[in-house]
Amino acid sequence: MTAPVFLVEEDALTGVFPGTVFPLDGPEGRHAVSVRRLRVGEEIVLTDGAGTGVHGTVAAVEGKDHLDVAVTSVRSEPLPRPSITVVQALPKGDRGELAVETMTETGVDAIVPWAAARCVTQWKGERAAKSLGKWRSTAREAGKQSRRLRFPTVAGQMTTKQVATLLSEADFAAVLHEEGSTPLATAELPETGSIVLVVGPEGGVSPEELAAFAEAGAHPYRLGPSVLRTSTAGTAAAALLLGRTGRWS
Repeated sequence: MTAPVFLVEEDALTGVFPGTVFPLDGPEGRHAVSVRRLRVGEEIVLTDGAGTGVHGTVAAVEGKDHLDVAVTSVRSEPLPRPSITVVQALPKGDRGELAVETMTETGVDAIVPWAAARCVTQWKGERAAKSLGKWRSTAREAGKQSRRLRFPTVAGQMTTKQVATLLSEADFAAVLHEEGSTPLATAELPETGSIVLVVGPEGGVSPEELAAFAEAGAHPYRLGPSVLRTSTAGTAAAALLLGRTGRWS
């Protein structure tokens, strides 16, 4: 069993090196002490979620929400090449969090909520802020659970026009579509740069959206003979690309 991962504030690990004793408190300290019940001598990993990880052992435990970590090593992960962004149309119910969770565990680098024309779910007003907060919290927790040092970013909700701009800036852009004539498994992929995938809603990507994305350089590709739900398609496609690009080598 690999050591549990806990998230610290951005830049908190700056200047930390082997031999340093790092204090972990607050919500993460409480989780480590009161929920995970870590004890002196057990291994632990701290990360800023941006690629820096500190490995160490628990040196001391105080109260219900504080422990000291004796740092044994510091590791910094480079930015992934190529990066993989999934534009995710808003699913119904809690399937959005399911999509974020599994894509994070798989290794996606960025997730973009998309207000597609045929989405049953709509993010507006307070609901938009609350739903986006849930997606970001899910990405953080899934990042820790899957032992990642670099967590995926979850952007603010985008319109179709904004998504088209994002696609136009990518080194490879694709729309997952059951009627795509080209399999994603045979697409020519870049060795570096960025890959952006669009996952449509349960009702499908509208002809107008397909046209806008095609104008931006993104064409339809199919995954396989079966039709996946919007909450699982991004994870399946990401796994395929991670294998093909060598990131899962």
